[in-house]
Amino acid sequence: MTQVLITAAELAGRLDSGARTAVLDVRWSLGGPHGLAAYEAGHIPGAVFADLETELAVPVQPGSAEEAAGGRHPLPAEDSFEETARRWGIDDGDPVVVYDDSAGQSAARAWWMLRDAGVADVRILDGGLAAWTRAGLALERGREVPALGGVHLSGPHLPRVDADAAAALPGQGGLLLDARAPERYRGEVEPVDPRPGHIPGAVSAPTSGNLAPDGTFLPADALRERYAALGAVAGRDVAVYCGSGVTAAHDVAALAIAGIDAALYPGSYSQWSRDPSRAVATGDEESTGDGETGASDSVGTMSRGARA
Repeated sequence: MTQVLITAAELAGRLDSGARTAVLDVRWSLGGPHGLAAYEAGHIPGAVFADLETELAVPVQPGSAEEAAGGRHPLPAEDSFEETARRWGIDDGDPVVVYDDSAGQSAARAWWMLRDAGVADVRILDGGLAAWTRAGLALERGREVPALGGVHLSGPHLPRVDADAAAALPGQGGLLLDARAPERYRGEVEPVDPRPGHIPGAVSAPTSGNLAPDGTFLPADALRERYAALGAVAGRDVAVYCGSGVTAAHDVAALAIAGIDAALYPGSYSQWSRDPSRAVATGDEESTGDGETGASDSVGTMSRGARA
């Protein structure tokens, strides 16, 4: 099984040994300050800043046709992403380590994109920057500008679904997971997208449930138990979405640690909720474990088209 994680001690050992390793700092938060300032104030030695908004996505204007078509963080074209990866200094065969300051929530996007583009060895720093500093390891200030790399990217190599496939999956015996916070899934709050709620038939699987109290991923056995309880079992098709295809990759990574392959819906709810032909559900749904979803006592309503 492909390794998903690397510990702070393992990464420090690689860097101290001089083993070639590309390290990407992917600090980002929805609606928060740009991660570059925090990166320049202190980052893992040799790490290059990866801008999620402009390098791990195609920038789109709010309310634009491009946003409606692809969601808030559309994936860049293969040739554009290859140019970006070369600017990060990545060469063919380089191991890559990605980290952030949010327990892998944004670093997982870089992990998924690089794996999808054919980079064989990509690891998420388990516990992120907090694990590094907790271990007493040094930080550097300023900005790293690496020599241009020569990596060749290809793909796609990882499974993905579009809106039609996401809509059909629950009724075809598959499992569609929603990685957002439970209150967004239920439709109680919606800070950025037009209509609150979730894709009908989806089961709530917030990324916070992948983590131990210290921000590291739960052990593989615990993740298998978590996702089995949600209906992710051997032989069942699984796909994950979130708000805009960023944090869904965290669930995909957790499922990979548990030994379960899962597809990503890149457009996610930001694309779905902007399409007036797509129905939206509110309240709770729970997996029955047999390919169906059952309504709990707190299920609300299903709406179509109307904007919140």
